[in-house]
Amino acid sequence: EVFRSAILESAASIILLHNHPSGEVHPSPEDKSITKRLIESGRLLDVPVLDHIIIGSSSYFSFREAGLVEE
Repeated sequence: EVFRSAILESAASIILLHNHPSGEVHPSPEDKSITKRLIESGRLLDVPVLDHIIIGSSSYFSFREAGLVEE
């Protein structure tokens, strides 16, 4: 489901984005786990995940900036 639009539109890559209603931007263990699985899926589908960004109430967290997504 995550990659459906990217594949249909022949996207070269995707960036994942979601918010935490609590306002806390640090990734949960589940965020880290799903990001890892989506990165692996993107490699298999030839649609790389460039970043996963979590938006909070006054800041954000970038998996790429934190070194958790390879360049």
